[in-house]
Amino acid sequence: MAFLSPVDLDAINARAEHSLVRHLGIVITEAGEDWLRGTMPVDARTVQPYGILHGGASVVLAETLGSMAGNLCVDTRKEMVVGLEINANHVRSVRSGTVTGTSRALHIGRSTQLWDIRIENEDGKTVCISRLTLAVVARA
Repeated sequence: MAFLSPVDLDAINARAEHSLVRHLGIVITEAGEDWLRGTMPVDARTVQPYGILHGGASVVLAETLGSMAGNLCVDTRKEMVVGLEINANHVRSVRSGTVTGTSRALHIGRSTQLWDIRIENEDGKTVCISRLTLAVVARA
């Protein structure tokens, strides 16, 4: 499976300008033929009251990476993808720095997609593992 068109990181990041994605400091940084990578700071916007990365922020990063990658697999003039279900296993806490997530497709179908998203700390250690199911829907 490869993306339908070349990945324009500037265009992807610009699309998120007025959204939760930008508010949390998420930036899409790299793309391969079938994977998308992005970063998120661990700071006052993304930590919980005890000073560690909020699990919900990790889920936002995971869904962002999976959904953006999923939309690269459909003809966006006719279709788009939306989240159906996401789960997350929080493996390690992070108090500062940046986390990096990478989304990879497990299944790309006509009506659904399944994505694996791995989030790591700056030392490359696993912080969160997520699985995202997307629905492919007609663009209104």
